[in-house]
Amino acid sequence: MRLTPVIAGLAALSLLAACGDSNDSSDSTVDTAVDGTVVDGTVVDGTIPPNPDKPEVELPSELPTELVVTVLSPGDGPEAAAGDTVIVDYIGVRSEDGTEFDNSYDRGSAFPVQLGADPAQVIEGWDTGLIGAQAGARIQLDIPAELAYGDAPQGDIIQPGDALTFVIDVRAVVPASDPADAPDVTVEAADNSDELITEDLVEGEGDSFEDGDSVVIHLVAFSAADGAQIFSSWEEGGTIPFTPGAGETLPGLEEAVIGMKVGGRRQVQIPFADAWGEAGNEQLGLPASTDLIVVIDLIASY
Repeated sequence: MRLTPVIAGLAALSLLAACGDSNDSSDSTVDTAVDGTVVDGTVVDGTIPPNPDKPEVELPSELPTELVVTVLSPGDGPEAAAGDTVIVDYIGVRSEDGTEFDNSYDRGSAFPVQLGADPAQVIEGWDTGLIGAQAGARIQLDIPAELAYGDAPQGDIIQPGDALTFVIDVRAVVPASDPADAPDVTVEAADNSDELITEDLVEGEGDSFEDGDSVVIHLVAFSAADGAQIFSSWEEGGTIPFTPGAGETLPGLEEAVIGMKVGGRRQVQIPFADAWGEAGNEQLGLPASTDLIVVIDLIASY
């Protein structure tokens, strides 16, 4: 079984995906959504090496009758609250015998989930147990059946009445978005450029990210033709996560965040060749052969 979040920012990211991307994932997982909460999944043999960071799970001495939250390693920074998004790696097992039913480490993809969402994105034990979590923490959740899946079996492993144990590494805590915090900027029309034009509006004071790290950004996009705003993640879609260099979004956007620190705000003009090319983006209202101007806020990195 596999937990699956519903994150609005992922929809926003799809709008910013590079055109012509093959999106070929046939050799990684064969996961198909069932009910928006849990999916059946099987990793194709030999394609994903085990992650050395995957923790061992020490089972509780007794099956939990109430939620037990144990901080195995402390984190730091803001504590997660309802409405925030926590980005985590995790392993889940049956509390009774330690049989593993899912983990994110072997997939090599951290799991984002908004706490307190309506409808809930995860089981109640997660929604409650991750309140107060801090980035960098390792947390164990021992969850009774009534805060997990109750008497509803899940796949071949989780049986009716099963208590579940998770060990969770908190990679980042992303605060809930407030449209009032969106940048108040005016963008002037600009001639197309052959190279990225960058201006830091706010110097970040947080961590910088390294090669292979993922980032979480807010973004406001404008057409260079007339300076008109065409998209804002502050107003629609929520924060946008991606890994620079992984081909998950526009090449120019991947390059635009290089060198930023958490808390930074940067305005960047992206040549149309590194955005949507000569075709532009009709859905967003960007004309053909037109540069894209973005104002990026780096919210988190992990």
